[in-house]
Amino acid sequence: MKKYVLGLAVFAMSFASAQNVIWNKVVKSHESTDRVLYKIDPAADKAEYLGEIEVQGFSDNDAEVFGMIYKKAKEIGANAFAYKPFESVDGMQAQFDPYNYRLSFYLLPQDAFPKEDDVLYIFAPPAQDQNITFNKETLKFKPRSFTKRKLKKGEVYTLSTRKLLGSSVKLSASANQPVQHFQLHAFQVQSNPYGEAGISLKSGDVVRLERSFAEFLTVIYREF
Repeated sequence: MKKYVLGLAVFAMSFASAQNVIWNKVVKSHESTDRVLYKIDPAADKAEYLGEIEVQGFSDNDAEVFGMIYKKAKEIGANAFAYKPFESVDGMQAQFDPYNYRLSFYLLPQDAFPKEDDVLYIFAPPAQDQNITFNKETLKFKPRSFTKRKLKKGEVYTLSTRKLLGSSVKLSASANQPVQHFQLHAFQVQSNPYGEAGISLKSGDVVRLERSFAEFLTVIYREF
């Protein structure tokens, strides 16, 4: 009997922590071959609203979760998304809840996506603290956090994980240098978890991220 009760408890815990991505609304769909899924301001000009999903439950496998979201987006031809907060009981915007949140999907012309030239994003590991140096600055990351830095043209920057066998990455800003995203990792990650657009360029424990996935992380991670 005890084994039976224990089995039910384990099953309930695993079910509670399972991630589920469901449709809340589909307004229209398009035939689109765009492989990107970028974050936008929902009030952006030319953004055509297509639908809305809800993410229920929590998983620390962010690439897998984004894969589920990416698949939903491509079902209706979306190439852009925006976070859609819930309202609290007092009518105010509720704080982000990693166990339950909504995303809206849009279709946007490629030339209408916002640009962030000469900008660097650095993301923490999903489940551990991490200290790094960025030039002479020491950055202390909590799990599931990120920071943003503006790069000055002509200056060389060094990002180092400060470990005996850790990684160092040198960065510089050039004319119209596209935004760059890196995540700190202590383990090997699989590339391309959601299709052609995926994680790439592992360098020790510093991983360069593809823009679509990185912009999803800016929703579910906390900026400092």
